[in-house]
Amino acid sequence: MKIGIIGSGNIGGNLGKHWAKAGHDVLFSSRHPEELNDLAREAGNNAKAVSVTEAFEANADAYLLATPFKAIDKISELYAGEYGNKVIIDATNPYPERDGEMAQEVRNANYNATEYTAMKFNTAKTVKAFNTIKAEDLRDRAFREYDKLSVPFAAQDEESKAVGQQLIEDIGFDAFYIGNLSDTNIMDPDQAIYGKAVEVGKLKELVDATRIH
Repeated sequence: MKIGIIGSGNIGGNLGKHWAKAGHDVLFSSRHPEELNDLAREAGNNAKAVSVTEAFEANADAYLLATPFKAIDKISELYAGEYGNKVIIDATNPYPERDGEMAQEVRNANYNATEYTAMKFNTAKTVKAFNTIKAEDLRDRAFREYDKLSVPFAAQDEESKAVGQQLIEDIGFDAFYIGNLSDTNIMDPDQAIYGKAVEVGKLKELVDATRIH
């Protein structure tokens, strides 16, 4: 699979390295791609550094969105013709203290943050994943054969669900399907499963307890 990384920081950088190791073609992107050359070299022969425009023009199969939440509007508008029928892996979180009024409005709205992303990238298919995992757990606990961490995810349809599950499992995590995009409130930063490094059984307990309440 060809994967464009939009936002190559702690989450995007580590995921890109893992996916490259798993055999996927990875495009790390930035407004200043020369700053990502070391990251691309570290990731190996399956990775390269490109501009954000080049990433979207590369006709990737999926795009990881690992930017600040407030960047969603601009990115979705600038590259509106480039992501039709692609899968958007949304790893963003709305933090009002960082993302300002936009994040607070989404938190107060009758739709959740993932549904907002899907509305903005309305010609793509959205998956919510990797927004609950800590960067150090993502970096250090991939590719385990035993005691695998479970990564919750949600998807817009069956096709995007299959892509999301594959991209989680390819790097040595267990994929735990939460449901559709309207169910992703339980993946928000103020919820019980956020930041938890747990195996699938414990994650199911936390999810079930959250839904009961």
